[in-house]
Parts: sequence; C-alpha cells; structure tokens
Amino acid sequence: MQHVRQEALEAFDKSINLAEGALKMQEGRIARNQTREAAGDLQWDEPQSLVANIDPQPYPIDALPLPVRKAVEEVAGFVKAPVPLVVSSALTAISLAVQAHVDVKRDEKLQGPTGLYLLCIADSGERKSTCDGYFTKPIRDYQKRQEEAAKPELDRYNADLESWEAKRSGIKDTIRQLAKENKSTHLQEQAMQELERDKPEPPRIPKLLYSDTTPEALGYGLSKQWPSAGVVSAEAGAVFGSHGMGKDSLMRNLSLLNQLWDGASMSVERRTTESFTVSGRLTVGLQIQQATFLNFHEKNGDLARGSGFIARFLVSFPESTQGTRTYSASPESWPYLDAFNRRISDLLDLPAPVDDDGNLVPAILSLTPEAKNEWIGYHNAIEAGLKSGAELHEIRDIASKSPDNAARLAALFHVFGQGTAGGISADCMHRACQIAAWHLSESRRFMGELALPSELLRAKRLDDWLIQYCRENHTHIVPVTKIQQYGPGGSRSKARMEEDIRVLSEACRARYIQDGKRKSIAINPALLEERKAI
Repeated sequence: MQHVRQEALEAFDKSINLAEGALKMQEGRIARNQTREAAGDLQWDEPQSLVANIDPQPYPIDALPLPVRKAVEEVAGFVKAPVPLVVSSALTAISLAVQAHVDVKRDEKLQGPTGLYLLCIADSGERKSTCDGYFTKPIRDYQKRQEEAAKPELDRYNADLESWEAKRSGIKDTIRQLAKENKSTHLQEQAMQELERDKPEPPRIPKLLYSDTTPEALGYGLSKQWPSAGVVSAEAGAVFGSHGMGKDSLMRNLSLLNQLWDGASMSVERRTTESFTVSGRLTVGLQIQQATFLNFHEKNGDLARGSGFIARFLVSFPESTQGTRTYSASPESWPYLDAFNRRISDLLDLPAPVDDDGNLVPAILSLTPEAKNEWIGYHNAIEAGLKSGAELHEIRDIASKSPDNAARLAALFHVFGQGTAGGISADCMHRACQIAAWHLSESRRFMGELALPSELLRAKRLDDWLIQYCRENHTHIVPVTKIQQYGPGGSRSKARMEEDIRVLSEACRARYIQDGKRKSIAINPALLEERKAI
C-alpha cells in the first residue's frame, strides 16, 4: 500500500513539473509573440518622415551638348556607374581644359572664372576613379608631353641654380670672415642683394592634376609652377580630412579655395619659408562618402557653410548601381569617347594666355542678348525661391551661387563646341540652366538634412543606422546593446538614445520593446520595404 502511495506521489510531482514546464513554455511563447507583434505591421501607424522628402530626379542628360552626351553614354554603358558620376568626370575634364582660356562675362560688372567645383556624394566602389581615368587621359598625356619637352630647360635651370648657390655661399663665407675681423662687409652685402635679384627662376612646366594635396601645397603649385590646375579625387576624404583642413588652418584654407573659385588673388605669408601670392584658375572634381562628409560637416559645418565653401559646389547624390552591374565585354572601339578626348587635347594645345610674371590673362567671353535673357530668367526664378518659407530658403547659400554656375557651364559648352570666338548662345545657356537646376535639386535633397536642428539630425542618423542594421541582419529588432556598441556616436549614451528613440517613436518609426530583462528597439517594418523612400 505504501509502495502504491509513493508511486502516486511521484506521478503527481511529475505532472506538476510538466504543468509548470508547459506554463513557462506558454509564457515564453506569449512574450515572443508580443515582441513579434510589437514589430508587426498591424501594430504600426504609417511612419512619418523626419525631413521633407525630395524625390531624386533623373539626370537631364539630353541637356548636355551632343558630343558630351554621347561620350557619357558610351562610358556609362560599359562602366555601369551612376550617370551623374560619369557626367561629373566629363565636366571636370572640360572645365580643366577650358578654364585657363576664358572668363565669362554675365553683365558689365559681373564676370569671373569658368572653373567648376563638383562634389559627388557616393560610396567607395562606384567606379569614379575608372570614369576619371577615361575622361582625364588626354590631360595626363598632355602633362607628360610637357614634362618631356621641358627636360633640357629643367637641366639648364638646375645647373644655373647650383652655380648661383655656390656664389651665394662664397659671399656668405666672406661676410662671415670679415665680421670676425671687425672689417666692413658693405660691398659684400651689396653683392648679395644683386645676386638675390639674379636668382634663376624655375621653368613653368604645366602641372594640371592634383589628388591628395593640401590647399596650401595646391596654392604654392598654382603660384610657382602653373596657374591652372584641377583637384580630382575619388577619395575626397583625403582632401576634406587632410591636416590642411584641421581647425587651426581651416578658415585660411577655405578662404584660399573660395578665392580661387572667385578668380581673386590671395597672399600666403610664411615665417620660415618663401611667401607667395596665389592667383589662377582651379577645377575641383571630388567623390566623398556620405559618412565622411557628414563627419566633416559635424566638425566644421558652420564654418564651411558660413564661408560659402560648400555653396560653390555642384552637388550630386546619385543612387548606387552596385549589385546591378552585370559583366559586359569591353567595346572594340570608343568612337564618342575618342572624339571627346581629341577635343580636350586640342583645347589643351592652345597656347595658355600667361604673362611675363606667370599670371593668367584669360579672354572674356560674353553672352549674346538672347543668352542673357535666358540667364536673367533663371537668376530671377532662383531669387524668388530664397525668401523665407520658399523651397530654396534652407539652402539659400547654395542656391544664390547657382546662376553663376549656370553661366560657367554655358561658357564651357560654348568653348567645347566652337572655341573662344563669338558669344554664348541661348541654346548653351538653356542647357546649362537645366543642369544647374538639377544640381540645385540634389543639393536641396542632400544638404537640406544638414539644416535640421541638432537633436533631430542626431535622431535621423540613428534612424538611418537602425534601418541599415535591420536590412543587413534581416530583422525588425535591434538590441539596445548593439546601439551602445556600434551605433552612431551621438546616440550611444543612455540619455541621448532615449531622447532619439522618443523622436523616432513620435514619428512612428521605432520604439522600445521589452522581452524579459532584454530591452530592444523595434523598427516599423514599412521602413524596411525594398526601395521604400520614407
């Protein structure tokens, strides 16, 4: 009997344990279901945008002059890079070939350079270096030919400089000896002054292309070597992040780049080495990763925007083509690219208008009356958009430079098509205004975000990071610990994270969820739909 009772008690305990286990399993399922429901579509309202959405517009490729458009289409068809990036490479080459020869005159008191500053916001791997290589080949070839031709002159200069330095050293030794003997050095000092005036000048050999350089080194090259150049780089982080862009020298170097865009001269004073005056013409064609640019803006944005540096750029922010670039065999011939490059070579071979002091004296290219009317119409349309509440108000610094950039583009199209003679036609100006307007739309799409209040901008960066994390990991849930470890720097502290999630929660984009002691962030699944722009 006791044995039976013991078996019954054991069976009862076993049933209790099974029931408790089942209850725990049920509680776990409920908790998991609650977590899943928290991220499910039925639990979310439509997400609200943190910034005004501006849909990307297709590049107005038909606005390019036909020979330029055909070359761009030929390269883009093979390389499969974003079209705006390919166009940027082509315009960089045209700007660099033309800028030394002409300035553009918009009105009696309004004239300036034709050089462009182009900035493409794109990730590494978009093949900008490849595109630059196709379109800058004639520039690199020209530079090599000039270096080769200048070798005899450079040899003579080196020999003359060595002789001059020997004479200077001899006079210094004599002065030193006479001074020790307390004798007059007046004659030797006069000889030294005369010798300084006779110091050999290095030959000016065209150096047109720079990549990884500081603004000061660029300025010295323009002053002492050749007064027309271009900074062309697929890794603009090397330019924006160089020590020349450090806080101590940032304002001075931004001012130098601004002055070069304006066509003004600027003196660079040095304490220990030779001072110099910079004047000349500059083209800039850069690609920079979005994160790198945002980091530069976070550190230096007020100064870069306030000084007008960013405003001078034609900005593009193209969608990536990575993942869609199926293999294509290289074409047997490149008729349109070859024609484009021949035209660039012809422009480079024109004698540069350099005076005896090494300064450029470009010809002045004016607008025809019809082109001027076209330009005034564009100018007035932009001006109307700058007032408070209008669509261009948040980027009024950039928009105010757009008519100037339109005039530059029109001048480049004119010279590329028919040389420096005549006046810019209404057709060239109309095409240029279309392209300048497209870049202005891109600036508004990308740069408008940077005008957000700091707390909203920080929430926006966390939102971008959360969406990217969820897409890469095929989930709707992000553990708080992941944000604290790997999230954007401004959102890693508990207080900042809670503030940012509150902003995202109010916009129905993300919210906290609890799974036992584990705290996570659920993302509105609507934000993760393929190619969803919210």
